[in-house]
Amino acid sequence: MSKPLEGKTIVIAGSRKLDEMTALIERQGGAAVVRSLQGMTMFKEEEIQQELRTLIQHPPDWMIFTTGIGTNALFGAADRLGIGDAFRTAIKQSRLAIRGYKTYNALKTENLAPDVRDSDGTVRGLEEQLQEVDLSGARIWVQLHGEPAPELVQFLMSKGAEDVHTLMPYLNIPPEQATLEQLQAEIQTASIDAICFTTAVQVRNLFASAHAIGDEDGLRKQLNETVVAVSVGKVTSQALEEEGITRIVAPENERMGAMIIEMCRYYEQQSV
Repeated sequence: MSKPLEGKTIVIAGSRKLDEMTALIERQGGAAVVRSLQGMTMFKEEEIQQELRTLIQHPPDWMIFTTGIGTNALFGAADRLGIGDAFRTAIKQSRLAIRGYKTYNALKTENLAPDVRDSDGTVRGLEEQLQEVDLSGARIWVQLHGEPAPELVQFLMSKGAEDVHTLMPYLNIPPEQATLEQLQAEIQTASIDAICFTTAVQVRNLFASAHAIGDEDGLRKQLNETVVAVSVGKVTSQALEEEGITRIVAPENERMGAMIIEMCRYYEQQSV
């Protein structure tokens, strides 16, 4: 009996859990190739030390956490700087809003619970939950996920916030140009069957690369017709939709393993 990914070449666009994802793909008969579409570099503690101390001295009315890794980075940096207890005290004085289950789990380890939580794992879902909250005159700090979020800041300001301060404990760095060029060629020639996207930034980096060479329409056409776009969850799917991708394979349960299983189901249905 053939396996669902037999004869398929699957690109992994992420940079984490590569061995685990490769094993899952190969177990289903596929060939996995890594074309990482993102890099990440952490700030040094010294670079955010002053911001953390400012937060401690003047706790905000609201603290918004948007990623688990960023949340952990802030608490970890505060601990290494010797101001962990003071940072936790300041956070407890603020009301908390969060996006994402990983963020929830990160705060849970700190015995903290959010006052407001997103409805669907997206920033848009968080905004929906904040819609009925009075933010008039509020001072808000927002932990971001490696890149600016002007729409979120604009939303908070439109709700009457007095000040919105963004804090990025890490920055996303672009992927290797050679990787982008290689993947673009593989997409154009349809020498791969699917791409597994695990973050929205991977989608944006791929389309930014296509934009640079004037081939956004070609990339969009290939992903809609030939190479299958596989997404780990709602935020990543939203990024694909914003780029005009209409065929997206994504699991209900936002996990990498579930993503591979959903991709297998897709190919099984195609072969019927």
